[in-house]
Amino acid sequence: MAVVSIQKLLYQAIQAAVQAGQEIRAVYETAFTVENKPDASPITQADLNANVVINQRLAATGIPIISEENKEVPYAIRKEWQRCWIVDPLDGTKEFINRNGEFAVNIALVELGMPVLGVIYAPVTGELFFADVAKGLACKASVWSLKTLECALNEALVLKPFQLTKENVVVVTSRSHRDALLEDYIGELNKEFDEVFVLTKGSSLKFCLLAEGGAQFYPRFSPTMEWDIAAGHALCKAIGMKLISIDTNQEMKYNRVNLTNGNFVVSYE
Repeated sequence: MAVVSIQKLLYQAIQAAVQAGQEIRAVYETAFTVENKPDASPITQADLNANVVINQRLAATGIPIISEENKEVPYAIRKEWQRCWIVDPLDGTKEFINRNGEFAVNIALVELGMPVLGVIYAPVTGELFFADVAKGLACKASVWSLKTLECALNEALVLKPFQLTKENVVVVTSRSHRDALLEDYIGELNKEFDEVFVLTKGSSLKFCLLAEGGAQFYPRFSPTMEWDIAAGHALCKAIGMKLISIDTNQEMKYNRVNLTNGNFVVSYE
């Protein structure tokens, strides 16, 4: 089988994400119903439709897929995978249900446990974020202002690292999870910086805020899954940020035995 370039894989992921976003918007504009999965988490027809589109698009790459809405593949099989896609077809289903617009499509490519490219697409705003980690390239584009999706790879705004100072910094947190550990973390930052501001954001859009320089820290002390963060990890890694697992004190890895993430912090430090 011919080796496909990362740029081509990135474009395929962009196509899949944007097409999935179209499916999501189509459901978003209706009086959709909400059901519960066996783990009691909500699911809508938008999750399912987006998942179908992404699986169809990415199947052509021949690379196996881990998706929130796919049946989980046993680790005995997954451990043999050198690379895989990690997908959340609709990250932020609760935000989707609440109709606040803060949800996204997440697609990441992982090689030997590390993210090498990532795509995050916000269907409500048309904002597209993507990254090629090896090139240190993270970009933002408005899908609605592009003549074609191919243009995104050449015309997108290149995102630059934020230069930390001892003055004002911003911490971005989950809209629905805030606890004592988070308060303690913010308290420690207050000792280091003159002023610490806290913003809340839904879904993987927190990673987009980090990549744009709108926030400099993202501590997470409540459960997430690999598909919640892999694409965002790629985006932030491409601009020099680190996503560190608190359990291992090392960079988060993927396609693990347990797909549930432990606590982590994203920052430049």
